[in-house]
Amino acid sequence: MKITMDIECTPEEVRTFLGLPDVKPMQEQLMRELQDRMTANIRAMEPDAMLRTWLPATMKGFE
Repeated sequence: MKITMDIECTPEEVRTFLGLPDVKPMQEQLMRELQDRMTANIRAMEPDAMLRTWLPATMKGFE
């Protein structure tokens, strides 16, 4: 015997039904903090230092 059930529900409804925590507020806070840190680091770096950081060491030979 084989029984198939199709249940339509949103991810929030499934999370609530299974008793899982809602992590959306935590994710939003972490993403805001990450964005703030990245923005501050980019503003603090000079263009020359930024290129040296982002380019691999093998590209330095072309200078």
